[in-house]
Amino acid sequence: MKKIIIFIFAMSLLMAHSVCNANEKLVVLLDWFANPDHAPIFAAEQQGYFKQAGLDVELIGPADPSDPPKLVAAGKADIAITYEPHFMEQIDQGLPLVRIGTLIDKPLSCLVVLKSSQIQSLQDLKHKQVGYSSGGVTSVALKTMLEKNGLNLNDVEQINVHYNLTQALLTKKVDAVTGMMRTFEVIQMELAGHPAKVFLPEQNGVPTYSELIFVANKKNIHDPRFQKFLSALQKGVIYLKAHPEETWTVFAKSHPELNDQLNHRAWTATLPYFAANPNNYNQKEWLQFADFMQKNGLIKKVQPINEYAVNLG
Repeated sequence: MKKIIIFIFAMSLLMAHSVCNANEKLVVLLDWFANPDHAPIFAAEQQGYFKQAGLDVELIGPADPSDPPKLVAAGKADIAITYEPHFMEQIDQGLPLVRIGTLIDKPLSCLVVLKSSQIQSLQDLKHKQVGYSSGGVTSVALKTMLEKNGLNLNDVEQINVHYNLTQALLTKKVDAVTGMMRTFEVIQMELAGHPAKVFLPEQNGVPTYSELIFVANKKNIHDPRFQKFLSALQKGVIYLKAHPEETWTVFAKSHPELNDQLNHRAWTATLPYFAANPNNYNQKEWLQFADFMQKNGLIKKVQPINEYAVNLG
């Protein structure tokens, strides 16, 4: 009897090992360190949806947010998370990438002033100082928002605050900042006792776009692991929205450095922005945004839609 029990135990271990080995490795590069923007991925991981799909997903945070798409283009990873505007610039530069899925299908960036300031509308920015961290699409968005409200870039003084957007605004080194995340820094300011007034680009002339997308190397577009990943991710989105507190608690335990009120609030605030179906994308919106970038000199040419994105579903 003892030999039988040992044999059964050994077979159980062998079967478990075989199941583990059956899972295919998939390397996903995050756009930055793990944070509430990636909540559906962690929800899918928590619930075992990736493993159920036969995947062993490895999530890696980069040292530089610009690296992941380049590494995928070079064949060093399977999937990268990046930003639609940056992705379109990379396609324009000839990188062999394609969008295979969407994580956040709406903009998160916004222009912010202190609620206690005298600035009640974008027209009030005339002769004011506007802080920014990077140029490119952020500067173009500012230009567009100002023009939509009867101003231009010459009406404001732009100041590079080197990624210290919140501090620059709170210390009143500038009157406004652009490129701030509505689901994070705006909450951070409120928690610090300085509530903000927010102006949204998509309500002021800037075409809507996806904040975070999944990209892969074009030559791997038919890799069956990608659809398995996106199907598991969609289950993660559904579970996350049904159980936001439960998923947060698990995430906070596994990422104790992020277990604070700010990230907890951000976890909840980001829920409405996650793509309900990661496979889907709006072709019209994509081409409108590409046209916007081309007209503002960010890309040389608008590509056919299938050069930008595919729906693997």
